Amino acid sequence: MNLGQLAWYRRRLEAMTPAEIGWRVHDQIRHLAWARRRVAPGACASTARRVGPGFPTVLPPDALAAVPPEAAAALVAEADRLLGGAGEVLGVRRSDLDAPDWFVDPVTGRRAPQGRYAFRIDHRSRAESGDVKQIWELSRHQHLTVLAGAWALTGRDDYARAVDRQLRSWWRENPFLSGIHWTSGIELGLRLVSWVWIRRLLDGWPGAPALFEDNPAAVQQVHWHQRYLSVFRSRGSSANNHVVAEAVGQLVASSAFPWFADSARWCRRAVVLFEHEILNNTFPDGFDREQASEYHGFVAELGLVAAVELAGARTPVSGPVWARLCRMVDDAAAVLDETGRAPRQGDSDDGRALVIDPPGVNRWHSLLALGSSLFAPACWWPAAPPGVTSTLAGALGGPRPVSAGRPVRRPSHFPDAGLTILRSTADEVEIWCRCDGGPHGFLALSGHAHADALSIEVRCGGVDILTDPGTYCYHGQPNWRGYFRSTVGHNTIELEGGDQSVSGGPFLWLRHANARVVDVDTDGEAGVVRWSAEHDGYVALVPPAVHRRSVALDRHRRRLDIVDRITSEVPRRLRMAFHLGPALALHLDGGCAELRWRTPEGSATAWLRLPDELAWSVHRGECHPPLGWYSDRFGVKEPASTLIGAGRTAPGRQELRSRLQFSP
Repeated sequence: MNLGQLAWYRRRLEAMTPAEIGWRVHDQIRHLAWARRRVAPGACASTARRVGPGFPTVLPPDALAAVPPEAAAALVAEADRLLGGAGEVLGVRRSDLDAPDWFVDPVTGRRAPQGRYAFRIDHRSRAESGDVKQIWELSRHQHLTVLAGAWALTGRDDYARAVDRQLRSWWRENPFLSGIHWTSGIELGLRLVSWVWIRRLLDGWPGAPALFEDNPAAVQQVHWHQRYLSVFRSRGSSANNHVVAEAVGQLVASSAFPWFADSARWCRRAVVLFEHEILNNTFPDGFDREQASEYHGFVAELGLVAAVELAGARTPVSGPVWARLCRMVDDAAAVLDETGRAPRQGDSDDGRALVIDPPGVNRWHSLLALGSSLFAPACWWPAAPPGVTSTLAGALGGPRPVSAGRPVRRPSHFPDAGLTILRSTADEVEIWCRCDGGPHGFLALSGHAHADALSIEVRCGGVDILTDPGTYCYHGQPNWRGYFRSTVGHNTIELEGGDQSVSGGPFLWLRHANARVVDVDTDGEAGVVRWSAEHDGYVALVPPAVHRRSVALDRHRRRLDIVDRITSEVPRRLRMAFHLGPALALHLDGGCAELRWRTPEGSATAWLRLPDELAWSVHRGECHPPLGWYSDRFGVKEPASTLIGAGRTAPGRQELRSRLQFSP
């Protein structure tokens, strides 16, 4: 272990409570004790005995017939590509998905450990494990749920045989506690969800019982996965979306595969854990506490998958949890722009709870379509066409009433999360603006948060104008990880060359900048909607400094005014960043930037008037250090223009004014 690793472990310990340290010490002792339970590849394993029914929770008879024909056709087309080996995994195009090597990372070419005891593998080490996200992602087996869905819709045996071949390969090569795929509980949880739905979708295929309930290897793997999750789970500062996925995986598997003497006990405990953590991981206003939009969608999907599974097993979730899930979907519907895109706040790794639709299906429309079948849509929800996943999962769960108190009109301000949406009226091309005035993140780690307090995100007709650059990567590329979560990597202000929040590692923040909303008016009775907030990220400077930002959208004039106030007793070095969407062409003339982009109707224009007090420059696709990049999805980045204004504040209070004017 090198000095850098030792420093990380010290910082990680500082983020834990004494109780969590005790739990982790206990887990480490258990890791040592369980080494003797590891099953080496190729070794004979004692087979778990199935004592329960084969598969009791099949789809309703008319569920498949309800799948929209265009959604079915798109799914079959994707399944045909997968049969030929073609597909994309986290931004990497692959041609080996018909017979993948479960341990090879296509990014680095490294092969992660296969036979080593799982708890002695450093999955964070790129040298040892490659890009572990690439390796783990394929073993979530969500490409196999697509193939199984194609069989369910067509009855073509080549899809089912491909699933059979790959599952048997994975089960054979990944015995208990051997290799990289036993190092993270969230992966086991999501894999169990996929296996349950594969079995459900293949119901009616003659080979399904031989692949699952009558297959000793499958029975053993399902038992191993649930045994692991019943003992090892995320706790304390790590109890974020991971623990929700672990609980949901155990809940879904023990409900749909009630094969073991422990199944009922596992299910009861998983339901209790799931219900506790879904409430713990979300604010009362419904938003996920991690301050990451895509993780809100991920946790909401996990919750709905659990709810429909329990409904299929005739053990519905409690009323408070059902109401919270409904609120989560309401919130997702509320913040979408007119094209169905959500905010780009915080981390995103494109994680999904259940995948039956092909790539390209809007995950938010899928979430809303499933919510529509369970809760009934509010009158202000945007239209969300049903897909394969939402149709089949909704058929299993069925509608259930929710408690009163749902918003009667589309909300724009969410005080717990500190999220505010300013938008123009519905009778014109939408100007949409997200304002961040909330807490930094969730728990001591806040692992998926960015140093983005008071950042804004602006779209016009769904086109990114002032954009959040995204995430791009997690492991092994610290310069890129650091840039995409930095303060200068967002549309806000950096002081003295440092981030508002202090990073201690790729998923660890040592000090959090928390914002608070000072004033908000989203009614706009005079045609202007407003937001104002400040954060405490620079109070550690000596003497301290405070950043306050106000944003006003004039709906009639189609104009956004941004006022930044920096209060400090001494001058401060300052950088203000405006990140432009990749579709924009930029012409900078002094302190005025002309922005142009294409729309279906032709060309559109906006003008960004920049503060004269700063010296402005354009940066695009720079690597040393990174600046001027946009990541549309995990693993993919492209150059995009970033405007940087540099200067020094005056003592006392410095006011900087920016104006974004859209053409009619």
